[in-house]
Amino acid sequence: MQVIGIIFAQKEELDAFLSKVELIEKNRIQEVTFYECKVGEKDLVLVESGVGKVNAARTTQLLMDSYPVYTIWNMGVAGSVSKDVKIEDIVIGDRLIQHDFDITAFNHELGYIPEIGSSIESDRELLALAKRTPSPVPIHIGNIASGDTFITDSKKGEEIALNFNALCVEMEGAAIAQVCYLSKIPFLIIRSISDSPMKEDNKKTYDEFLESSSKVAANYLIDLINLID
Repeated sequence: MQVIGIIFAQKEELDAFLSKVELIEKNRIQEVTFYECKVGEKDLVLVESGVGKVNAARTTQLLMDSYPVYTIWNMGVAGSVSKDVKIEDIVIGDRLIQHDFDITAFNHELGYIPEIGSSIESDRELLALAKRTPSPVPIHIGNIASGDTFITDSKKGEEIALNFNALCVEMEGAAIAQVCYLSKIPFLIIRSISDSPMKEDNKKTYDEFLESSSKVAANYLIDLINLID
């Protein structure tokens, strides 16, 4: 049996999706809870990683080591750094970038990772499927930048958008992408916008829209899963 592995950083994101699937069993591995589920005939394993790149990478590897996953997806919320990407819009990662990885002292561009490169490309077949998935909210395909900082400063948001041609920022996607890339597991990163550092008090916006944006992403994800043969 092969399964789709889906990683969520936070409980609110996980709960929004759990409410839409058939829960079969919960399994505790190394203090991490895995939720074995079904959507129709498709088998899924859901897991909450915790916030940040290290938590995300650790959980991705544990998921791979514990289950026969043939693809890994990451779903959650993010902050928009584009004037064209609004609250509760969906962003699908074309390329994933670690905006805080900095070895520019050795004449590499910001975000460059040795043996990896400056970005990691999402699986093209999954990306094409994501583009075909119906959605009541706008879908944007573009770069997603990850780093271990919740961005609240508009100048920093503008800088990330300019340096990496990014549509949004978050704290896990590129780490999950890197682990999947190294293990040759196709991946997809899906984000619903909850806030924007380009607006005043985006932490307040984040708190207000975390739950509703998570539900938007969960609905989209169900429709995406239903398109898989």
